[in-house]
Amino acid sequence: MVNLKDFTYEQLEDFLAQQGEKPYRAGQIYSWLHRGVESFEEMTDISKDLREKLKKISTLGGLKLSDKLISNDGTVKILWELYEGETIESVVMSYKHGNSVCISTQVGCRMGCKFCASTIGGKIRDLSAGEILDQVIFAGKVTGKKISNIVLMGIGEPLDNYDNVITFLKNVGNPKGINIGYRHISLSTCGVVPGIYKLAEENFPITLSISLHSAENETRNEIMPINRAYDINELITACKHYISKTGRRISFEYAMIEGVNDTPIVAEKLARLLKGMLCHINLIPINSVKESTLKRSSEKSIYVFQENLKRKGLTVTVRRELGSDISASCGQLRRKNQKSEKQ
Repeated sequence: MVNLKDFTYEQLEDFLAQQGEKPYRAGQIYSWLHRGVESFEEMTDISKDLREKLKKISTLGGLKLSDKLISNDGTVKILWELYEGETIESVVMSYKHGNSVCISTQVGCRMGCKFCASTIGGKIRDLSAGEILDQVIFAGKVTGKKISNIVLMGIGEPLDNYDNVITFLKNVGNPKGINIGYRHISLSTCGVVPGIYKLAEENFPITLSISLHSAENETRNEIMPINRAYDINELITACKHYISKTGRRISFEYAMIEGVNDTPIVAEKLARLLKGMLCHINLIPINSVKESTLKRSSEKSIYVFQENLKRKGLTVTVRRELGSDISASCGQLRRKNQKSEKQ
């Protein structure tokens, strides 16, 4: 059976037309889907006959709450169970400007970044457009918070699940649905260069975040295997094209790893690499992952690195840490749950 949330509005119209239904039914059903109804019976403005018909040929998707952790700072980490028993994570973070949800796009990840718990065990499968959307809908229901911002930076590589992510973006920004503005959405990629070029043509005014983490190919090859397919020069060329095409500033995410990428010499190379680009650099003190030997840089090293970049005229901040007491980094709660199931 099809998941109705996997359809764009236009696709839902076509699907209902094939069932002999009038076009206006799509508006009614689409609205119910994006309000998070969990049964067809809740769709009170459509006939019982149509509800029964839809029950036989389709589903509403939905996620099962498996675990929820609440941090001292109010951050909420949610473990969702999918229909086949696999799990994914979402994180809801509260800021002065509103509530952000960080969502997953795949079950697991095949990118192999050395500092990330999401990639341990590899990729299981892609999430459908509806499963990505449900994280936004049900995160709001589970926490009681109105979601105003979305970050596609959870488990998985968004540009490795391109078509479903694009369908999700079309749906989440549709005025007939949740209608979250694209300027309130960020998408993070580890550097899938063909996907960056394709995304530039989509004309979504979202923020593109690049997980860079090194200005040197040798180092990036070691900590981010994607660099062996698309090296730093190819990645930066794609980023410059994206900026030129969209007029949007890119955010470069940079995990601070002790003795690996945090020296003044590397800061100098990074400054030269990004000189003149419309960009922002976000320094990230990494969280420890038991399966990794990598350690976060000291506060002093991070400060010196930041100041060196500032002196070169770059805009740079250090990411505010939220949810550190509940392992809020992507993949950690899922990994913990997998281990407990094996015991």
